[in-house]
Amino acid sequence: MNIFLEKFHDVIHGVVEGFDRLIFKGHLTSLFPEGAFGRYLSKRGVLLKDAGKFFEAETARIVNHAKDTAVQAGRPYVYLESAHTHASGQSKEAMAQDIAQRDQITAGLVCIFAVLEVCSSFAVVGNRKTHRLEVVRRNRKCLHLYWYLIDPEFGWMHVRVQTWAPYTIQIYINGREWMCRQLTQQGVDFTRSDNKILWCADLEAAAKLSEKFNHIDWPGALIQEVLMVNPLMDDLAKTGFGGYWLGIDQAEFASDILFKSQADLQRIYKDISSAAITAFGATDVMRFLGRKPHGNFAGEIIIDSKKRPEGTRIKFRMKRNSIKIYDHLNVLRIETTLNNPAEFKILTSSEKSDGQTLCRWSPMRKGVSNFWRYSQVGHGANARLIDALANAPLQGAAIEELDRLSQSQSKDGHRVAAFNPVTAQNVALFKALLSGEFALNGFRNSDLQRKLFDSKPKDGAEAKRRIHRTSRLIAKLRGHRLINKVQNSRLYRVSPHGVRTMWAAVRLHDVDFPAAFNLSQTFAQ
Repeated sequence: MNIFLEKFHDVIHGVVEGFDRLIFKGHLTSLFPEGAFGRYLSKRGVLLKDAGKFFEAETARIVNHAKDTAVQAGRPYVYLESAHTHASGQSKEAMAQDIAQRDQITAGLVCIFAVLEVCSSFAVVGNRKTHRLEVVRRNRKCLHLYWYLIDPEFGWMHVRVQTWAPYTIQIYINGREWMCRQLTQQGVDFTRSDNKILWCADLEAAAKLSEKFNHIDWPGALIQEVLMVNPLMDDLAKTGFGGYWLGIDQAEFASDILFKSQADLQRIYKDISSAAITAFGATDVMRFLGRKPHGNFAGEIIIDSKKRPEGTRIKFRMKRNSIKIYDHLNVLRIETTLNNPAEFKILTSSEKSDGQTLCRWSPMRKGVSNFWRYSQVGHGANARLIDALANAPLQGAAIEELDRLSQSQSKDGHRVAAFNPVTAQNVALFKALLSGEFALNGFRNSDLQRKLFDSKPKDGAEAKRRIHRTSRLIAKLRGHRLINKVQNSRLYRVSPHGVRTMWAAVRLHDVDFPAAFNLSQTFAQ
């Protein structure tokens, strides 16, 4: 990332990095081995033939607990007749945020939604061959409860609990939400839009908070949310089946490059997005996401772009992991999404029989103990992508300068007329200034006249007209920053900006336009 930051340091305010959206999952894995669920029912004193009624009663306990909590907090418990997602046009999160805004809720429980959703669950069925009841796992619909709340530490979040065994838990947390709350508590000024920080008065404080977030005691923090929504924990613990395994189901690690203005970002973003689509292939995507190109790789790699009202999004996807880049106001966001951490490696250690410790790189797993490694992987992927884009050929600045040259300007309160960079007269003027004759000592009005006019003036009146005309040209060139006046003299020199701009105009007239014109004739045939 340093390559990109160094190249555009004059228009960049800084970088804010860290996790964005996080989805944790909690599973009662002790119920999953073969025969374990039957043993659990036995310890609860439930026969297999009575399992259905038993779990209906357990579901009722979870639902009644949610309703009682909502009543005590004075918050709504709402049953949703149909699915509410972003794809349907109104998501559950948007509905919950509307409720929070309507009721001016700033802390605590916001609402609880109940909705039927498909899940993986246990069932007791009869085996026709053995004529015995058996426990099987199958997909079914059951009631899920979504607890939306504003947590004192994590801010806006939700917890989803499956009300039928095996009572899977899903916890949503937003890392940017946590960072903003921490910055506020520390008294650091910042500007925010959605889940992005647009400006921060203390970028070092934001960086320290990002590192602190990587080492939160996640088991301790998440189990508190589990205890809040699942009233069966004591009974599960008494039977020895109460331990939730907590894993990271999805993690988004975002690197936000904060530009000083939206205009500064837009000057280069069009070129960056074009290069991202046209310059990279499958091998590049694998390198961005930390995979060495290998002939045996059998996964799918996709590069796609999507234009949205707020900007253009470029996404690179390798199997179930992805990295994308998009703009939001003055923020250039690079975001890595990890759904399958096994594609990446983590250094593990194990003790051999002789007491020696063996260290090796192994596929990374979803356990929350690997959270710090998720951060390393996300940062590395983002840095590799943006540094690869740092060398993209930028055309935005050139187009902007061409537009500026073709528009009138204002200098010291005076209007300066526009240049038409492709007229023969202006191209001749640019060629005269770029000839090299004036590079060492500069030029005066009379020097430029000799380059622009082939013959001497016929009389004094024409000589005077030439002086005034050349003076107006010099003023116009100065107004467009193509030349600079040498201090304490009557000399002028072509500016570095003028060299680039006038040379490009000459090339456009003499080389690029004729080549494009002839090429278009070929297409027309």
